[in-house]
Amino acid sequence: METVKLSELVDIYLGLTHTPEYVLQGVPFLSVKDISNGKIDFSKCNYIAKEEYNSLPNGAKPQTGDMLFCRVGTIGKPVIIEPETPRFGSFVSLGFFRLKSNNLCKLKYLYYWMYSNSFFSQVKQNVKGASQVNLNTGWLSKFDVPLCSIEEQEDIICKLEYLDNLILMRKKQLSKLDELVKSRLVEMFGTIYDNKFGYDIKTLQEVCEQIKDGTHQTPTYTDDTVNGYKFLSSKDVTTGTIDWCHLKYIPKALHEELYARISPRKGDILLAKNGTTGIAAIVDRDEIFDIYVSIALLRPIEINSIYLWAAINSVETKRQFDSSLKGIGVPNLHLGEIKKAKIIVPPLELQKEFATFVEQTEKLKLEVKESLEKLETLKKSLMQKYFG
Repeated sequence: METVKLSELVDIYLGLTHTPEYVLQGVPFLSVKDISNGKIDFSKCNYIAKEEYNSLPNGAKPQTGDMLFCRVGTIGKPVIIEPETPRFGSFVSLGFFRLKSNNLCKLKYLYYWMYSNSFFSQVKQNVKGASQVNLNTGWLSKFDVPLCSIEEQEDIICKLEYLDNLILMRKKQLSKLDELVKSRLVEMFGTIYDNKFGYDIKTLQEVCEQIKDGTHQTPTYTDDTVNGYKFLSSKDVTTGTIDWCHLKYIPKALHEELYARISPRKGDILLAKNGTTGIAAIVDRDEIFDIYVSIALLRPIEINSIYLWAAINSVETKRQFDSSLKGIGVPNLHLGEIKKAKIIVPPLELQKEFATFVEQTEKLKLEVKESLEKLETLKKSLMQKYFG
């Protein structure tokens, strides 16, 4: 496999260098914020008048078959512009590649290269010490691209696309299983707005022995994961389960001080209350840890933990939380508002029946997650093999 400069394969364009005059309706005008999950997201983009779009330089008017990339702040995230994509203009925080006519390279091959270590290692070499990461086209054009024959590129693309499709399928399966639990909750118990089964409606304060948040002081962390104690914040619960793999640690003396006030235990509910709000996770193991102010701890009383977890994560409880968020900027869900939120409380036997359904669903999710992890590991291995 030979190595060629990126400038031999593509022409590189940058978006408009000044902010245009925006209008309420017109032609979409995109920036870095409008690239999400490998796609263009037009839902919150700005617009410019048709006349202004027509006057834009060619570098700010990507076309079908070009490949957008983020070049300021967030780097890479390439998106190939498909034929059905509406026309749009682009800001300087975006650039795009247009293949040269020498037929040396497939654009989708470059797409995968921009996710590889080969690409990002060169980014790091060039932006070392910079206050803001910025893909300068001068040095971007000199990037080395490992290049094989067109036939080999097509084979690589085929294999990686196949894996991408399987990975996407697994992620959709996980999403469907989550939706299944939520729909089963409504099917069995209704909502607080219709309460078609006539069950009790109670506040979270009424079904919890305690509702407290963690320490309000930013702790001193330690790198000692052997003698230190686990410390959780809202970022560790935002998937609806606790992420035990990316925790911070605090010293023993601080742990003893915090643990004297709040001592989490298996079956408690942790609720994200700052930043990403309203997402709950169950403490699913006997583990000693402490929590930050961004988490509220709810200790169930005479209610099934799994049922309470699902009720808190329901659409209607989320709606109650969202209507009571405090503060401008970072969302903040106060303890008082958490305590006032209402949920349906069906008979305990029905709660247990629902909990059994959730546990069975979680077993299926675990199988899907394990399959997903294997696919992602295989993809990383192939990316390393193909691009270095």
